[in-house]
Amino acid sequence: MNTQHIHIQFLPQSFSFQKQCTSFTVVKRPSWFNSCSTSGGIVRCSVNEIEEQKQKQQVVKRAYPFHEIEPKWQSYWENNRTFRTPDEIDTSKPKFYVLDMFPYPSGAGLHVGHPLGYTATDILARLKRMQGYNVLHPMGWDAFGLPAEQYAIETGTHPKITTLRNINRFRTQLKSLGFSYDWNREISTIEPAYYKWTQWIFLQLLKRGLAYQAEVPVNWCPALGTVLANEEVVDGVSERGGHPVIRKPMRQWMLKITEYADRLLDDLDDLDWPESVKEMQQNWIGRSEGAEMDFRVLDSDGQERDIKITVYTTRPDTIFGATYLVVAPEHPLLSSLVSTAQSQNVEEYKNLASRKSDLERTELQKEKTGVFSGCYARNPASGEAIPIWVADYVLGSYGTGAIMAVPAHDTRDHEFALKFDISIHSVVMPDDESSSQSEKAYTGEGLIVNSSNLISGLDINGMSCQEATSKVIEWAEKTGNGKKKVNYKLRDWLFARQRYWGEPIPVVFLDGTGETVPLHEAELPLTLPELDDFTPTGTGEPPLSKAVSWVQTTEHSSGKPARRETSTMPQWAGSCWYYLRFMDPKNSKELVDKTKERYWSPVDVYVGGAEHAVLHLLYARFWHKVLYDIGVVSTKEPFKCVINQGIILGEVQYMVCKDVDGSYISADSTDTLGEYELESIPEEKVMKSGDFFVMKDNPNICLIARAHKMSKSRGNVVNPDDVVTEYGADSLRLYEMFMGPFRDSKTWNTSGIEGVHRFLGRMWRLIVGSSLPDGTFKGGTVVNDEEPTLEQLCTLHKCIAKVTEEIEGTRFNTGISAMMEFINAAYKWEKHPRKIIEPFILLLAPYAPHMSEELWFRLGHSNSLAYESFPKANPDYLKDSTIVLPIQINGKTRGTIQVEEGCSEEEAFKLASLDEKLSKFLDGKSIKKRIYVPGRILNVILDRQNIKASVR
Repeated sequence: MNTQHIHIQFLPQSFSFQKQCTSFTVVKRPSWFNSCSTSGGIVRCSVNEIEEQKQKQQVVKRAYPFHEIEPKWQSYWENNRTFRTPDEIDTSKPKFYVLDMFPYPSGAGLHVGHPLGYTATDILARLKRMQGYNVLHPMGWDAFGLPAEQYAIETGTHPKITTLRNINRFRTQLKSLGFSYDWNREISTIEPAYYKWTQWIFLQLLKRGLAYQAEVPVNWCPALGTVLANEEVVDGVSERGGHPVIRKPMRQWMLKITEYADRLLDDLDDLDWPESVKEMQQNWIGRSEGAEMDFRVLDSDGQERDIKITVYTTRPDTIFGATYLVVAPEHPLLSSLVSTAQSQNVEEYKNLASRKSDLERTELQKEKTGVFSGCYARNPASGEAIPIWVADYVLGSYGTGAIMAVPAHDTRDHEFALKFDISIHSVVMPDDESSSQSEKAYTGEGLIVNSSNLISGLDINGMSCQEATSKVIEWAEKTGNGKKKVNYKLRDWLFARQRYWGEPIPVVFLDGTGETVPLHEAELPLTLPELDDFTPTGTGEPPLSKAVSWVQTTEHSSGKPARRETSTMPQWAGSCWYYLRFMDPKNSKELVDKTKERYWSPVDVYVGGAEHAVLHLLYARFWHKVLYDIGVVSTKEPFKCVINQGIILGEVQYMVCKDVDGSYISADSTDTLGEYELESIPEEKVMKSGDFFVMKDNPNICLIARAHKMSKSRGNVVNPDDVVTEYGADSLRLYEMFMGPFRDSKTWNTSGIEGVHRFLGRMWRLIVGSSLPDGTFKGGTVVNDEEPTLEQLCTLHKCIAKVTEEIEGTRFNTGISAMMEFINAAYKWEKHPRKIIEPFILLLAPYAPHMSEELWFRLGHSNSLAYESFPKANPDYLKDSTIVLPIQINGKTRGTIQVEEGCSEEEAFKLASLDEKLSKFLDGKSIKKRIYVPGRILNVILDRQNIKASVR
């Protein structure tokens, strides 16, 4: 091979530039120049020599070789199916089913907030495997839904293509973080083999009368062409895309979750869930006891018409204080109540109300709006004619869609009455006189007053509120004016979406009669037809209506022509039962094998965000109870323990305030200075001063420091792929667990991960040894086979006890602190025995599995440590080897000293003599005797002459 050479002419040092040379660049002599030969100012180097020198320069000195270790062990785990949970297992062993909430595979991929929960469940899974449990730790995809379809509409790409691409990206990212999922059990809600059983569950609901169709007012979004749940509407627009939303009646599939309201409420008591989540579900179900009361509508002459408005109230004791009625804008009787003079006003108000979500309408802080119907009704207790108003703070979906308004004793009614000049009658006398003087509504209890009518035959004056409630209900039932009623805020679940990308609903409607006929179970799965045009029709007809050959069919049993349902199931459907499918993912004959379900149920630990506290968890509990009733599952509840991880916020952003002149002003004075602008300040120009962040150059200027939830729009998303490339997966895992308590929100800080990375580097060097000059490390370790000292054993076993306790208590950050303390102690030892280092590596394994596997391998083990026994703390080494010994002089305690257990009297006295505080009582003194009780006390009795001298 011919060797190429490069010839370079360097200017001699004596060379001088001419005056006309106005600028020049001095080039630093490259390092490869030293290996080149020179002659007469000519440098001769081979290209091979230059490349070799460049490669040497490019060697990156890493704290440890994570870039080699992590791919190696990820490949090993995959090839050996290390974390596969076999179908046939030893059921005599305890089980541990730990599950992450089903992720939706978005196009954005993971950001560093996502692995927080996944790392926690992985640590728990790895611990339990090593403790001898059968562990089920699966992963799958909640892949149907609106985002994929919207992207498909915008780009013309089929949602299945984008969804599968996103799934592949998510899977790659999760594998790069070393999570010990059983990928053999991976499932996706978009696969027909999976949603066959989602459709099967729907048929069981239909059989039991828990699925039905009804004309209901819904949140219709014309732009998205679908119905949205209340939670998907914010400030009158869709949460996704910000499109206008209106209320309109549509025929929809509903699931009768209200049938299970009491069970959903009562069974919360037995769950190991956050109290905040249980409280949210209790409030969402909203069980209340009260009465339904009937108010007769009056005609223009004041005579009762053959129409009555039924209201639900939790305070029947205040019926004499009801001075007006309010009906919801969507109340079915409204059109028959409105007077001719008010019809146009009412119609306009209805249109305005239709653009608001239920949440907006019931917001306590909002200004009350309403319109008079022009009609009156009779209060059945007082006999008075009271006006009927229309107001959007009453919902047609709650109670009866109408209320009796008692402005003296209800805050919202009071505000409304003041605004529209409606009379206010007080009927409850507060026990506290100061409350009776208030101009606000009194909502508490007390004695009933102004509540008697001879004509109606009701007198509750002088009764307590509780007594009056019972009396009013008894009177109402006796006179036909009402009845006792238990009510719920919980509404039946709207279970249809006018979209393409969802599970088809397995029913047909016979032509001519429109009769609903469920598909036979043998016809499942009913698969989605392939559509080129899946854009919304804009008419309310779902996109599936465009698949004419799919829609037009025949009913299986009769052979009659029929039409398929063209709405699809909501995204919640597939995620309601997926935890069951993980137990038996390949079963084509039944949803889940009964033997497997009995062994694995319930999920022991379920980790996810608090935003799923109500909808997902409530819907999953509802379906589980239905499956329990029909014998598919053996437990009443699906999730034994639910844990909500905190949110990881983006890095702190520092902002300085500027006045109109552009001068900096302190953030604590902006309230008094009027208008100001904000300017971003880099972190290197900021310092902490007391409770505030200030400018380094001007500490008098306080800054605004904020951390926001990560989002693309804010530009504060941190990609885990970048972190893994620079620091390694183990560093990312360890940092996310070390940031703070698992359940708390935390702020991302890149310098924090650098600190954790250095800790892993210290650990690596402690066991493997220092790096070579080229940045690499020798094979093997510096561990020896000598017997450990007592100090080393005590340090190790205290660490074992602490780490085990903290992992099981999900206090992962303090578990890491314990390991850091161990490493600090170990660096002070001259030698590092195998009997100390090997157990420590097993302790580290759940947190940093890649490094642990590599160190375990270097210590001579040929198999993975994934199923090695997790170390157990020996109680003998947990006792403190030192004790506090009180020292008395002539029977009076003068101080204490630290001594080893079993310390002799002579050793104790020597330590006392050396103690700075005690030595002044003993130096130069004649000692008569010493009284020593080992481990309890040392009493030094001085000669009497010493005492007399002290007295003088």
